[in-house]
Amino acid sequence: MNALRQLRWVAFLEGMSFLGLLFIAMPVKYLLDQPLAVRITGSVHGLLFLLFVSSLFRAASEHGWTARRSLAVFGASLVPFGNFVLDRSLRREEQRAEEGTPHP
Repeated sequence: MNALRQLRWVAFLEGMSFLGLLFIAMPVKYLLDQPLAVRITGSVHGLLFLLFVSSLFRAASEHGWTARRSLAVFGASLVPFGNFVLDRSLRREEQRAEEGTPHP
């Protein structure tokens, strides 16, 4: 699997786990007094976040991203729904890479 496709998949999964943690597990923890929900969801999210960072390093090195671009991609993962907005630019870049067109 190429680096951008891997990053897109991991970013999607990490974004879904982040939303699950924020909008499902946290309310369950505090409204229903069930801390196990956060423990489980948080562990899954943590693992996916580490995979995201690893995939980000791979994509950045293989595609020659600047520090600014890499930090922007990283920053998108810290904002709820950010990974889904990021996916548009990653998809375009992946298509350009497959066509052999350089990144502007």
